[in-house]
Amino acid sequence: MKVKVVKTVKGRIPMQEETLCTVKENTREMRLISIFPDIEYQEIKGFGGAFTEAASTTLDKLSKENREKIVKMYFDEKDGIGYNFGRVHINSCDFSLGNYACVEENDETLETFNIERDKKSLIPMIKDAQKYGDICMLASPWSPPAYMKTNGQMNLGGKLKPEYYELWSRFYVKFAEAYKKEGIDIWGVTVQNEPKAVQNWDSCIYTAEEERDFVKNYLGQKMEKAGIKILFWDHNKERILDRAKTMLEDADAKKYVYGMAFHWYSGDHFEQLRMFKELYPDMDLAFTEGCYEYSRGMLDTTKIGERYAHDMIGNFNNYCNIFCDWNMLLNSEGGPNHVENFCDAPIMADTEKDEVYVRDSYYYIGHFSKYIKKGAKRIGSSSYSKDLETVSFKNPDGSVVTVILNSTEEDRAVYLHMGENTVETQAEARSISTYIFSKI
Repeated sequence: MKVKVVKTVKGRIPMQEETLCTVKENTREMRLISIFPDIEYQEIKGFGGAFTEAASTTLDKLSKENREKIVKMYFDEKDGIGYNFGRVHINSCDFSLGNYACVEENDETLETFNIERDKKSLIPMIKDAQKYGDICMLASPWSPPAYMKTNGQMNLGGKLKPEYYELWSRFYVKFAEAYKKEGIDIWGVTVQNEPKAVQNWDSCIYTAEEERDFVKNYLGQKMEKAGIKILFWDHNKERILDRAKTMLEDADAKKYVYGMAFHWYSGDHFEQLRMFKELYPDMDLAFTEGCYEYSRGMLDTTKIGERYAHDMIGNFNNYCNIFCDWNMLLNSEGGPNHVENFCDAPIMADTEKDEVYVRDSYYYIGHFSKYIKKGAKRIGSSSYSKDLETVSFKNPDGSVVTVILNSTEEDRAVYLHMGENTVETQAEARSISTYIFSKI
């Protein structure tokens, strides 16, 4: 059996490849990472990132060559990291150039609904990405139009007024129909981005009961008729079970729900993903946002990459089906962002100099997205040390992929063992490695 290994090591050229040969060796007991292809768990539905107005307008300011380079880096399977999933905001988000809605103020019929603003920049970026293959698209609202809300503005939280539940649910349908006319199918929606957070930017608050009732009485039937999946919560992992119990223990709401969406900003909480799946085995789990906020002050881009890999390994080992990063591209300031909530992205660009900067996080994500194919199944694996984080998958073609993260300062010897085959290798300090076993 042949094994290809791809490594990214701090201070070296990213994603170096080499081929290893397995050795027949079943007596080794120390320093083992074991893989069990016959033990299968969840199916992987896709990898991707968010198409935001910040990303698309930054892309617009670059040369044609750099524009094509960046889109290819994300969406090409051979020369890029093989993204096949995307997220787009309904109305504005913080990574827009300002607040906007797809209707005029006080429109009680949605007769003024249009996506002309999206057509200027967002949709051209999505269409550029579609040239590399089909993209499963998720749409999420950050806020309804100001007139539908209790605080009369899109920012600073507020709630959807009860009298607008029906009109707002029709808004999702209008958005999906408008995108379909542009050749972009909306696969799914989340009910609300971060429904617990009162933010300085576009935000709207739902209690668990309000979110449930909106799905049960308004949004569910419309999305079912349109063939669009609904994911709820779309916020941090520490409240997954609390929100799930309210939504999914109501049969009339649950019948419309595809799964749970979550972010990473409140910590690991991997156990909540596992408990969620044990309680609701028919529900999928989608990571729909994560990034490093510049307000936190960390500039070590390798550590940011390691944070991505740590979270991805923990999420996948606890039944996550989908990975979707936040902004795919930002300018050198970490924006544009209309409330100066500047953040890091896997690819950054200096639009004045027409220069592109690829962060370590791009390569760390690529260790998963490039080699784990849509339809892969997570399989059993175990590591001899907590310092070596690992997860394994079996692709539809029968190949096996194992990712190993060593975020310590020490090289670690490893015997990677599967069936009758063992690979002697080394997880170098501050490295991530992906091992691809030929068809089993």
